[in-house]
Amino acid sequence: MATLGLHIVPTMAVDDIVTLIAEAEAMGYTHCLLADEGFMPDVHATLALAARATTGIMLGPVTNGYTRHPAVTATALATLDEISGGRAFVTMLAGGSMVLPPMGIERRSPLGVVREAIEVMRLLWSGETVDYEGRHFRLDGARCTMGRHDVPVWIAARGPKLLALTGRVADGTLLTVKPDLPHALELITNARPTGAPPLTRGYIGRVCHTPQMVAEQARTFPYILMDSPRRVIDAFGFTPEQLLIIDKAIADDDPEPIAAMATQEMLRLYQIAGTPAECRAEFDRVVADNDLDVVMIDVLEPDLSANLAVLRATLEITAAAR
Repeated sequence: MATLGLHIVPTMAVDDIVTLIAEAEAMGYTHCLLADEGFMPDVHATLALAARATTGIMLGPVTNGYTRHPAVTATALATLDEISGGRAFVTMLAGGSMVLPPMGIERRSPLGVVREAIEVMRLLWSGETVDYEGRHFRLDGARCTMGRHDVPVWIAARGPKLLALTGRVADGTLLTVKPDLPHALELITNARPTGAPPLTRGYIGRVCHTPQMVAEQARTFPYILMDSPRRVIDAFGFTPEQLLIIDKAIADDDPEPIAAMATQEMLRLYQIAGTPAECRAEFDRVVADNDLDVVMIDVLEPDLSANLAVLRATLEITAAAR
């Protein structure tokens, strides 16, 4: 049986984000992730405020090893873990098209950056003095003064190498493309060492029960494709002509051509979508078929009341399935 969480792209004011997280906890949401998009409200400052306003919901950023050094992230998460009473977790990803190009950062060696970032964070969370020499990061006599912390680390991945890394080292996975879930989970499971504890299986998306909500997914759809390997793109069954448009958009780092060609059928394949009854049945199927532990609902709007309405409707639609 899966619980519900929320993934916030922080387009709201900070006070509204904190209110949203507190209200989500009161509704029964179990996890909250806040996207580290670089030019929006700072994730760690905002999550610290949310920790003071809540008592049980798990709190964490979705971040990367390019815009923040993992030692800085480790210290921030140890702080959040202390403030929240042990409720911190983190999802690492290999950068992203929404944040790296505007900062002029090239996404080099994503597998190595994610792997070393996790190693650095866990070493610092031991509370011991750390020397570390990697290809991308180095520590010389570094120590986190807040002592030992056991912060769960999830990885958001789509490429086969990062999915295999997830299976080897992560505490959880966060998957984003519905038609690719079985294949992605197979790659993770095949890489999981014998005897390793089960990892948390998370899926991120929306329960789109109105045509408007399906259309709104066109905002994130281009970035999902631009950051995905060919295996994920092929899962949508695009025509050769559409693949040419996608390949050019990726080469040009321009999401607009993909957004322009996104049809309702593509977006329904990408997300749980349809009438409330259809969404309820699809939610039940996706959770059961993939043995999911948590479904993270995308919160994308700048308006607090609209986001609260999405969370309430999602609870109502999925109640029987959960």
